[in-house]
Amino acid sequence: MTVSPAAVRAARRRDRRVYTRSHPLLFALLAAARRRPVTRLGRAVLVHDAAPYRHALTRIPLDRTAAGTTGGAARELSTADVLFDQEGGGHRGARRTLAEDLSAAGVERLRPVWQEALGRHLAPLAEGRDVDLVPLARELAAVGVCTLLGSAADPHAVAVAAGEAAAAAVRDHLPGPRLPGARRAAATATARLETLLSTGTDGRAGLRAMLAVAAVNTSVAALPRAAAWCADAGLWDQAADDRLRPALVTELLRVTAPSPLLPRAAAADADLGGCPVRKGDRLILVARHAVRAHLQPPDARRPAPPAVAQLVFGAGPHACPGARLARAQLEDVLAALAPHRPAVTGARVDRGAALPGWRSLTVRAAGRHESAARFEEDR
Repeated sequence: MTVSPAAVRAARRRDRRVYTRSHPLLFALLAAARRRPVTRLGRAVLVHDAAPYRHALTRIPLDRTAAGTTGGAARELSTADVLFDQEGGGHRGARRTLAEDLSAAGVERLRPVWQEALGRHLAPLAEGRDVDLVPLARELAAVGVCTLLGSAADPHAVAVAAGEAAAAAVRDHLPGPRLPGARRAAATATARLETLLSTGTDGRAGLRAMLAVAAVNTSVAALPRAAAWCADAGLWDQAADDRLRPALVTELLRVTAPSPLLPRAAAADADLGGCPVRKGDRLILVARHAVRAHLQPPDARRPAPPAVAQLVFGAGPHACPGARLARAQLEDVLAALAPHRPAVTGARVDRGAALPGWRSLTVRAAGRHESAARFEEDR
C-alpha cells in the first residue's frame, strides 16, 4: 500500500507540535542554523549533517564532565558513579557490562516482562475503548530497567522519578538564566530516584539512576510518537508485515529521534567540517537533522541508509548500548497495535518533559471510532 503524501504531511504536522510547544525557542534556533552543516555561535558549534556529526563522536576527544553536557549534569546531580561521566577503564568496563546485559540474549530474557505489561495495557482496544500510550511507554521502560538491574523498586515510582529527574536537569541546563531553585530541584529528584533504585542492588544507585533516566525518558518520547506516525501516515500495513516491521522500527526511531540533540564539549582543538573547534567549545550535535528526520518521512520500503539511521543512537565508542532494547520494545508495540489499526483520538504535548514528547496520546481501534479527531489542538 502506497503511503499518501497528504497523510505524511498530516503526521508531520502533528509530530512537529512536540517540538514547537515544548522547546519552541531552542528548536527555532536550531532550525534557523541548519542550512550549514556546521555553524559556530560564540563558543558553541552546531553540527547538523551526518558526516561531521559522526566525526565529532568518533574523531574528536570529548570532555565527559564539562558543564552543559550529559556527563557534566550527571556528575553535578549525583555523588555516585554514573556511566555518562566515567573515564578510561571504568567507563569502558561499565559499558561492556551493560552491553552484555543488553545483548540479543539479554533482551530476550527481558522480553516476557514488558510483553505482559503490553498485553495488559492494550486489552481495552479490543473492547472499543481508548488507550493512552504514554503510561504504557513508561511501564515498558521501567519494568525492563528494574528487571535488568535486579531492583525491587516499584516500576511506576521509578518511571515518575526518572521523568522528574530528567525534566529538572534539563531546566537547570537550558541556555539562558537559571530559574530559582532549579539546581536544588534537579538534585532532589535525582536523589529520590537513587534511593528508589538502591533497594535490592549492590549500592551503585547512581549508575542505575542514570540508566533509568535514559531508558524511561527516551521510551516515553519515542513509543507514542512512533505510534502516532503509523496512525496518521497510514503505516499500519507495514507494521503488520513481519518482513517490513524491523525496517519500519528503524525508520520510526530515526524520524522521532528521541534524543534530538546531544550536548558535548571538545577536549582538544580540532577541525569539524571546515570549522575550527577549540578546546572547551560546546558541541551541539543535532541528531534530528543529521538523520534527516525533518526531511525524509519513515518508510520501510524506502529506508534511509543504515549508517545514517544508526546515528540517532550515537556512533563509535559513544554509541548507545540500549539500541537493541529500544528496537525490540518498539517492534513489540507495533506488532501488538497493528491488528487494531488504531487512530489517534487525543494528543497533548508534555511541555515540561526533558525530551520532546506527548503528555498523553490516546488511540482507539479503527472501525470502532472512524471519526476520531486526528488533527485536534491541545486540550
